[in-house]
Amino acid sequence: QVQLVESGGGLVQAGGSLRLSCAASGRTFSNYAMGWFRQAPGKEREFVAHISWSGRNTYYGDSLKGRFTISRDNAKNTVYLQMNSLKPEDTAVYYCAASTYGSSWQIGDYDYWGQGTQVTVSS
Repeated sequence: QVQLVESGGGLVQAGGSLRLSCAASGRTFSNYAMGWFRQAPGKEREFVAHISWSGRNTYYGDSLKGRFTISRDNAKNTVYLQMNSLKPEDTAVYYCAASTYGSSWQIGDYDYWGQGTQVTVSS
């Protein structure tokens, strides 16, 4: 089992920045690829970014690369999502997830999920 706890969400004005953190406990963190997803009210959960177990490989959802950066610190069992130039349409609950399958944009490939952290971007 892996337990994931997100933090760092909040209310920010458009154009601002936030850094989300996801702290993992349980099994060896470096064994897992990690992903960030988000879900806006009334919408399906969507892929944001993923990072390989080593941190060498990253991938982003459409239109997010350049504004969002995913990273991880295996020594701290933590994955991060740096979000810059935020827009109102980025408003959502953000979830981190762990995958034994490997880096993936597909929700079904992730085994463990955090409870989510709310990000609200005002215009």
